[in-house]
Amino acid sequence: MIKLDVTFIVRTMALYGLAVCGGKSLRMGTDKSQLQYFDIPQADRVVILLSPICTEVFLSCNPTQAAIFENNKIITDLPEYEDIGPMAALLSAFKTYPNADFLVAGCDYPFLTPDALTEFLSSIQTGSIAAAFYNADGKYEPLLAWYAKEAAPLLFERFERGHHSLQHFLREIHAEKYIPKSEKVMISVDTPEVYDQVKAALNVHIEK
Repeated sequence: MIKLDVTFIVRTMALYGLAVCGGKSLRMGTDKSQLQYFDIPQADRVVILLSPICTEVFLSCNPTQAAIFENNKIITDLPEYEDIGPMAALLSAFKTYPNADFLVAGCDYPFLTPDALTEFLSSIQTGSIAAAFYNADGKYEPLLAWYAKEAAPLLFERFERGHHSLQHFLREIHAEKYIPKSEKVMISVDTPEVYDQVKAALNVHIEK
């Protein structure tokens, strides 16, 4: 297991964690944040993953989910960002905490690990304003990413121009690309079929 000075990372980056749970989960047919792989809802697991390396951790949710997370610190998607996709979470976070950098993790990555997150943070170069995991298809993972407060004005500008894609934003600014040791940490569960496959794989792994 890799050993990093996490205290140094937190101090220099002033990190707030954002566990993103606000998607509509249309393909899944049920709230993905409440799926369980390790005997707890995935939303809670993401908070646990982020907590050791962030000064504060918030659950990002849409207004209909707020009651589910009443015992957590939450940032609810603001009305002006309704129905624009994942960018709503980030804009709402920066609007609420404009002086924070955000380490973002979606709730639909069951293979995400503490080591993957700490290695990602340690790879970020001084002066960067955004970095994200980068997959084998040549695409960023916008919800496995870090956004500095300096990225906020650019994001708000894109929103005002009607551009709501975080993927396009990361490409436009040439955000840092992080390729993790294992592609598995970037597997996103978006359908019941993939959920069943992941559960089966995790059960096999646990039995070994």
